[in-house]
Amino acid sequence: MYQVLLVDDEILVRDAIRENIDWEGLGFTLSGDCQNGKEAIEFVNEHPIQVVLTDINMPYVDGIELSKYLYENYPETVIIIFSGFSEFDYAQKAIQYHVSEYLLKPVTAKELSEVLRRTRKKLDETQKQERKLEKLTSTYKEYQKNAALIQSAALSNFVMHSREPVESLRELEEMGITFQSEYYRVAALDIDLYSDLYEADLEKQKESALMAFVVFNISEELLKQERLGYAYQDGNQRIQLLLKSERFEQSGNRNSLRSEFLCASMKICERIQQEVYKALGMTVSAGLGVCVADTDELYHSWESAREALTRRYSGGPGMIVDLENLGLQEGAVTQDYVHNSEHRSSMDGAVTMQEETASQDYTFIQNQLAEAVRNHDSTGANEALDAMEESMRRNLLEKNRVCLQLAQLVRNVAEIGQASGLDEGQLIREREAVIERITQQRSLPKAICAVKEYVAQMLKSLGSMSDSNSKRLAMRAVDYIEKHYMDPALGLNEVCSYLGVSTSYFSALFKETTGETFMDLLIRTRIQKAQDLLEHTSLKNYEIAERVGYSDPHYFSVVFKKMTGRTPTEYARENRKNAD
Repeated sequence: MYQVLLVDDEILVRDAIRENIDWEGLGFTLSGDCQNGKEAIEFVNEHPIQVVLTDINMPYVDGIELSKYLYENYPETVIIIFSGFSEFDYAQKAIQYHVSEYLLKPVTAKELSEVLRRTRKKLDETQKQERKLEKLTSTYKEYQKNAALIQSAALSNFVMHSREPVESLRELEEMGITFQSEYYRVAALDIDLYSDLYEADLEKQKESALMAFVVFNISEELLKQERLGYAYQDGNQRIQLLLKSERFEQSGNRNSLRSEFLCASMKICERIQQEVYKALGMTVSAGLGVCVADTDELYHSWESAREALTRRYSGGPGMIVDLENLGLQEGAVTQDYVHNSEHRSSMDGAVTMQEETASQDYTFIQNQLAEAVRNHDSTGANEALDAMEESMRRNLLEKNRVCLQLAQLVRNVAEIGQASGLDEGQLIREREAVIERITQQRSLPKAICAVKEYVAQMLKSLGSMSDSNSKRLAMRAVDYIEKHYMDPALGLNEVCSYLGVSTSYFSALFKETTGETFMDLLIRTRIQKAQDLLEHTSLKNYEIAERVGYSDPHYFSVVFKKMTGRTPTEYARENRKNAD
């Protein structure tokens, strides 16, 4: 039963809650009730309480102050606040004290019972996790004292060459560990939740050593079953597997032996992943190092295992990255190399070929993105960035290479902005800020997201500048018409020559900006000027036609009637009379 304390300054409220709740049926015991926060603090200091039900408005110490005290001194206590409607906003301020529930008065027995059911469920889950953690802690402490710790240190020293090989081998032989296999390799395992992919909170960080111990136990048990090698922990709690091919030594064919060993290495990592997920509900990533034929080469296998694990940045959690398979994809590792140095050299060549192909892909995609940005094409820009992400994920790029490629992409986009006339100082500041942000991201999708946001902002800035330039160009054209409308030769070609733009570009821009074509505006301007002259002067129609840019008076009359519905003579007669 979980212990509950009820705090309210109204005795009738306390009596009603005490009598109308099926405490035992809900899994609780009402240990006591208090009329203010001061009494409640004294009570919890003397009695173990898991849940506190408290009002807000009380003398001496109110519900908020009580919540603050419980949060600071008994953080595991569940706090449920009930208050009047007018106090509800005030009650919400208690969120910083991890208040679990808020209830508005008057509180019904049904409402409170439902809240208590949810609270019971949370407390049960917390208690379950605490018991699990206590069990792991106890087991872990035992592990720290037993031979497994010594064995881990000895295996780590052997792989890392931290001690003389002869001494390491003698120490391991005393533990019953011998090495008489054809092939070896190292695998590095890491629980994703505690890796650089995530920001683990303090509680998660405290659990990491215990969870790593669980992974170690599972790995050790499976390796023992398969007679495939040994598990050990390094100084960073990461699990290492020292794999060896002894169960395949009777196959007789070295090529077949090696292939079977590589396959078994992948399968054991997959089984460990499955068992860890069943036990902890957590994903594990693995990096498989190169296969070596001599224990003296184990350090190189360990280095490549660590490198393989770094490629999880692009591939995401739950990855098994096998550098041997990366090489095989290029078709270079097809022979059984007796000397591992030869094999490693060939494999490096295969990876280099793969990286060169990937670099060509990235150059093509960067050109696509640049073209999309120049055309203000947000859809094309996002498609190019999606293609970049997919290529990087497919090639399992390490974080450093991802950051270098994306930083170059950002610089290219910034150069387009500078060429378009955006402020250089602002461009430099934004460029450096986004490059720094990219390096801080914990996974490829987040890094790509940072670039997408930067490109979207750049397109917005370029679009604003383009709109501004379009308006400025259109206004210059309008001003030119205003000053030269009386010239009969004035036309689209003359204005475009003056502005220094093509007629097709200008026509589209002008229509989009002003809502009418260049010729529509020119005719409207000329007719408006003609109307003004007809109203305020006694000039003849042919004289007015010449003054507004029409060399043919008859054509002027046709256009004027079409625009106004009257001939120039009719218009003059009506408007001059009205003017008088």
